[in-house]
Amino acid sequence: MKKNFISLIALGAVGAFTLSGCIVNEQGSDNNGGNGSEQSLTIACGAMEDLCQKWTETFTAQTGIKTSYVRLSSGETVARLDSAKDNPEFDVWHGGPVDGYGAAVEKGLIEAYDSPTAKEIPDKYKDPNHNWTGVYVGVLGFCSNKKVLDEKGLAVPESWSDLLKPELKGQVSTAHPSTSGTAFTTLWTQVVLGGSENAGIDYMKKMHANVLQYTKSGTAPGQIAGRGEVAVGLVFSHDCVKYRDEGMKDLVVSFPKEGTGYEIGGVALIKNSKHSEAAKKYIDWAISADAQNIGQTVGSNQILTNPNAKTNDKMAKLDEINLIDYDFAAAAAAKPELTKRFDEEVAAKPRE
Repeated sequence: MKKNFISLIALGAVGAFTLSGCIVNEQGSDNNGGNGSEQSLTIACGAMEDLCQKWTETFTAQTGIKTSYVRLSSGETVARLDSAKDNPEFDVWHGGPVDGYGAAVEKGLIEAYDSPTAKEIPDKYKDPNHNWTGVYVGVLGFCSNKKVLDEKGLAVPESWSDLLKPELKGQVSTAHPSTSGTAFTTLWTQVVLGGSENAGIDYMKKMHANVLQYTKSGTAPGQIAGRGEVAVGLVFSHDCVKYRDEGMKDLVVSFPKEGTGYEIGGVALIKNSKHSEAAKKYIDWAISADAQNIGQTVGSNQILTNPNAKTNDKMAKLDEINLIDYDFAAAAAAKPELTKRFDEEVAAKPRE
């Protein structure tokens, strides 16, 4: 039975963090208003590189606020924020699965912000405590190279059990859940499907023999499959579609029939930002339909959370996919211990 998105369980257990801030201009004086040329922002961006660039360039052009970005996976973002939490290098986190944002909330790295633009977004895509707002949805899928599968006499995978076939030894690419939000979505999906954390780890142990390598970036497995280095990559489906449209024509998307996980890609205010007022302007903008529509201009076709945003036929059809009940709060709370177990019990072990 196909499952609808659950209403998000409140992240209230991990708290909301509120801090007033001011913008500091280039001369070092306080500036709560000022003109755009005196303001600057740095974004920790979890989307594709070209989308990060387009987001920041467009915001700068529209507001005059100089905005740059650093492309980071979810695990890297939390680590960077934690290492400099008293003097953060970033003002906003934009893109990437929100269970990573939940981990940042637990560490006190995100400041609650109730953006007026967020009123446009359905509650199921927002943290009840205003720690983050969802700007897109991505569905975890199989990104397969049809040519490689044909050469091996294998069908396009339609089940998680298909990835355990001995014929796929060394033919699966996935990222590492310690660094990648995409890969943690895979791990948490197995926890939900198996009914326990032990069951989730057990599945990953079984798949380990078939994994060529664990990449740092969650999008890289789609490229590796597209180049024919493996038969299957585990990525969010919109990334596979993007690579196919950019010339990797052998790629095909499929979804596991037992059920699959999904991400809500978020935007959030970094605690102790030196430019919090400008950062709030960026968040207000990022939530808007116009900003969400930018993805399609660079081939990123995530499902968008703003009801006024555009849709197209390259976006995943949620009513045709079996989605698991993905509890983002539970996933965030479990992430540190689960990724530690993955390091020790899966990734560190030799492949049979």
